[in-house]
Amino acid sequence: MAAPAKNLVNLESVTKVHGTRTLLDGVSLGVAEGDRIGVVGRNGDGKTTLIRVLTALEEADAGRVVHAGGLRVDVLTQHDSLDPTATVRQEIIGDRADHEWAGDARIRDVLTGLFGGLDLPGFAAGLDTVIGPLSGGERRRIALARLLIAEQDLLVLDEPTNHLDVEGIAWLARHLGSRRSALVCVTHDRWFLDTVCTRIWDVQRGTVHGYDGGYSDYVFARAERERIAATEETKRQNLVRKELAWLRRGAPARTSKPRFRVEAANALIADVPPPRDGAELMRFANARLGKTVFDLERVTLRAGEKTLLTDLTWQLGPGDRVGLVGVNGAGKTSLLRALADAAERQAAGGETGEARGVVSGTVRVGRTVRLAYLSQEVAELDPTWRVIQAVERVRARVDLGKGREMTAGQLCERFGFGKEKQWTPVGDLSGGERRRLQILRLLMDEPNVLFLDEPTNDLDIETLTQLEDLLDGWPGSLVVISHDRYFVERTTDRVFALLGDGRLRMLPRGLDEYLERRAAVRSAEEEHARAAPAAERDRPAASPAQLSREAQKEQQRIERQLDKLGEREARLHESMAEHATDFTRVAELDAELREVVGRREELETRWLELAEGA
Repeated sequence: MAAPAKNLVNLESVTKVHGTRTLLDGVSLGVAEGDRIGVVGRNGDGKTTLIRVLTALEEADAGRVVHAGGLRVDVLTQHDSLDPTATVRQEIIGDRADHEWAGDARIRDVLTGLFGGLDLPGFAAGLDTVIGPLSGGERRRIALARLLIAEQDLLVLDEPTNHLDVEGIAWLARHLGSRRSALVCVTHDRWFLDTVCTRIWDVQRGTVHGYDGGYSDYVFARAERERIAATEETKRQNLVRKELAWLRRGAPARTSKPRFRVEAANALIADVPPPRDGAELMRFANARLGKTVFDLERVTLRAGEKTLLTDLTWQLGPGDRVGLVGVNGAGKTSLLRALADAAERQAAGGETGEARGVVSGTVRVGRTVRLAYLSQEVAELDPTWRVIQAVERVRARVDLGKGREMTAGQLCERFGFGKEKQWTPVGDLSGGERRRLQILRLLMDEPNVLFLDEPTNDLDIETLTQLEDLLDGWPGSLVVISHDRYFVERTTDRVFALLGDGRLRMLPRGLDEYLERRAAVRSAEEEHARAAPAAERDRPAASPAQLSREAQKEQQRIERQLDKLGEREARLHESMAEHATDFTRVAELDAELREVVGRREELETRWLELAEGA
């Protein structure tokens, strides 16, 4: 019989008060060896306070916090303690000799996973870069790396996925899953919670509710608890049921095995429709937007001297819901800014077809486009305005489509600004609350095209589900840039990727395919780096004739594939004509057609590259 897990930390009837607010009220809980605990809850409800008390960074006002003897604990806080005069090497590697740290598999894994390589590409002087001038995101990765190369009994992380891209988050999930130390993690990243955690602590109004399992299990169990208790308001119940339906209908890899009575949870969602009625939203979008939204033809996009996109032909149509992912610096934000600039020029009566950063090609904007662009920067508002005043200055009522209308006050409540909070001065809001207010003001302006650049920054899970619920019924075109994998999968229908080679690719299998492609690229780069010295020494250079024959063979393979795709495309057009009155079937066929067209365009581009190099 296995010995019971050793307790590492225990909280006994702990109370903590900040000002007039009781953040922890008689909380009792514990962390044992092997625990993987995710901490969730609304911003301001006490998540950070809980882990600071847990790790003895703050003292409890009442109750006891007991640590096991000799406990080794490390904490990643939201504000690092790095020495600005030190180098990256000094903070992460310390005084280890190069041969010593380079031979340590953990250090190599951490540097490669968080920075892309042992030489820290992207840092001016690599490991010898001075920390002082670095950005907040770069400093945070350095602080995280310093923790991950150390050994601990308990690792406590406060928002570890902030400033990491999709690849970095996937790597961190794998890394933490392989560690022996116990883990307590505060995060709003639901995919990360589901992948890493085996328990959830839900911090609500001074209490902490514990659930077994990852995020999916937590949603199931919370829905069951609310079904039995029947004490929550209808609005919250409906939101939980909708997210539960999404999780249960998702890919098997998205959910883990629930640890409670699944039948009761299934009963909750028996009559819940899919999150979005794609065909109906498409009809509304066509009515509001017409046939053209954004058409890009042979566009080359630059930022300064760097060429980000080359010869791009792409279309954003009415009702399209697109996720845009890619490596940092590949041009995701620059592309949205260029499209927004083109729309702004047209609205101002300027030259059509031009946009900031576009050095060749044409950007066409639909005449009826009303664009709202949520950038990563939080718009500055008059700090003396009240929340409700900031919203009503845009519009007093908003039409959400399908006959739904909300007042400014009602929408404020949906986004967590209760009746009292609506009269709080903007200057007194937290960063997350200002982000919520920024999104609110955009939606109140009744746009028919939405660009959301990292919309999940500073938003808690409850606010994210509220935003997702609103977007489910919003009829328009949507482009989302986000490192929050769950949000992208939940709100969009197609994913496009910028992989840093100047091209935009559609990924039929979404973010799984993106991670596979990136892994393949890294593997090829590593193999090339290993093989290059030997190849230069031993292998004679390929003759132009050999290169030409190889190119011709690949062109022939591509031509056969293009023939097959052409036949498939023709069959899909015929099927769409046959089912013209079945909107659901037409939407399914249209999605399949877009995949075929995207693959055809990729192959045609590759064929042209081979032809030019012949």
